[in-house]
Amino acid sequence: MWDNAPLLRSIANALLGLSLVLVLYGVVRYVLQLPVFPLRAVELTAAPQRVSSELLEKVVREKVSGNFFTVDLERTRQAFEQLPWVRKVSVRRKFPWSLEVGVEEQVALASWNGTELVNTHGEVFAGKVEQDLPVFIGQPDSSLQVAQMYAELSAVLQPLQQQIVQLSLSPRYAWQVTLDDGMVIELGRDEMQQRLARFVAVYPYSLAAMARSVRHVDLRYRNGFAVYLPGREV
Repeated sequence: MWDNAPLLRSIANALLGLSLVLVLYGVVRYVLQLPVFPLRAVELTAAPQRVSSELLEKVVREKVSGNFFTVDLERTRQAFEQLPWVRKVSVRRKFPWSLEVGVEEQVALASWNGTELVNTHGEVFAGKVEQDLPVFIGQPDSSLQVAQMYAELSAVLQPLQQQIVQLSLSPRYAWQVTLDDGMVIELGRDEMQQRLARFVAVYPYSLAAMARSVRHVDLRYRNGFAVYLPGREV
């Protein structure tokens, strides 16, 4: 091999090229670490409604490190997403020397099992339970299913101009609805929307006059439903 001049030249050229690459990499890395590229601002795309400016500033002070080129965008995003009422965050570099942060806040749809909240995506998150929210009661990992059922049943109830104040999914996966006038409706486990639609269709003609007396309706019948009044059953 040592008497093969073309091969030796190729090896020398390869080693020289590798050395130049390593030197260039070291120079670039050194230059990027210099304080001439500082982060001068962290800008929000919109002012949050639920997240305080104090908490946002604390994340910037304690979690955002490095300069414009070396700041860890993923680590920064995760730090912001740990804040209460934050659902999702986007972080990107913005020339000349700032970061642009987009904060998507949680939008509470209902309380969840009395201790947590459900957002409009059907996701459970920690937050203070508010009295004016509907109540969802469900099994573990069923929050999305309950949120979707809430939207579907609310649409069916529109002709009655009644709101759902509580929607429950039992351990046996049977559904129960409580309306804002106190009426409790048993829907069972099958054809919930169809059963409620039949009830809504006949309600103005058969039950509207005694609506205040009706406290419990059982729709778990194939061809009808049972209405429970104080002291008697219809």
